[in-house]
Amino acid sequence: MSQNLQLAITAFGGPETLKLQHTSVPTPTENQVLVKVAFAGVNPIDAKTRAGLGWGAEKIKDSLPWVPGFDAAGTVVLDSGVFNAGDRVVGRIVEGGGYGQHLLADVSALTRIPDAVSFQQAACLPVAGLTALQALELANVESGDRVLILAGSGGVGHIGIQLAKAKGATVFASVSSVNTAFVSSLGATALDYTESALEKQLRDVDVLIDLMGGDVGEAALACVKNGGRVVTVPTITAPRIIEAAEAKGISAQGMLVQPNTLQLDALLASIETKTLHIEITKTYPLEQGVQAHVDIQTGRTRGKILLEMPE
Repeated sequence: MSQNLQLAITAFGGPETLKLQHTSVPTPTENQVLVKVAFAGVNPIDAKTRAGLGWGAEKIKDSLPWVPGFDAAGTVVLDSGVFNAGDRVVGRIVEGGGYGQHLLADVSALTRIPDAVSFQQAACLPVAGLTALQALELANVESGDRVLILAGSGGVGHIGIQLAKAKGATVFASVSSVNTAFVSSLGATALDYTESALEKQLRDVDVLIDLMGGDVGEAALACVKNGGRVVTVPTITAPRIIEAAEAKGISAQGMLVQPNTLQLDALLASIETKTLHIEITKTYPLEQGVQAHVDIQTGRTRGKILLEMPE
């Protein structure tokens, strides 16, 4: 147990800047938990941070090599006072570190995984699940609302569709032609953006959940009714989207997902009761994390990508 295999960002750049490294297994201090990681989620923010973009890169620029991974599921190694050795836990790890065999996490960041929920399912929730839930809450989505979700087949999008449907909303989702059947199976009306511009297919929605930002997010504002609400998730282009929305008489705000174990518990319970489906498109061993980043940065992956830690 003296060695801890990790995948670290060694410099800002392409996926090839991710390198395996061996470190010592860390020792928890007060209010920390040592977790043997089973699976870590791979998220777009990981690739953006690795590329040197956004708030994440700014935060770690003087700390390279740095181990990414903002969500992880695994087993508690040592009794902590709150958790016992052997407890199955998952958490949103603000400090990163999920891309490794062992992880130190703050006690307050973790919650127990129900027996009926797998490590794989749980590892998909801390970033993507909480982003979807918090975006819908921020937009005050209610029963009867017409909601457009951009990138509906992605990790956040496919969860957001299901949560919005559970609130009683009518949901539309932008997808490519290969994913129309998938989002339709989740209860959304699929809008194939390769066929025609979204504003030609849909008008007067109450809410836009913008998971794309940039040119795509700004163009989608044409689908929103005057007085509608927009939540834009990509932080890099949020000021642009907000300014363009307000010029159209649309209320808009950006967001940054926040750790929330109560919300995470609710999402886990939804998986347990089979009212929430998690699509896992690919699981890579940690040693193939470079390929996981090649995939995630295309912006075209369905559902979630995971990294599995070696024993």
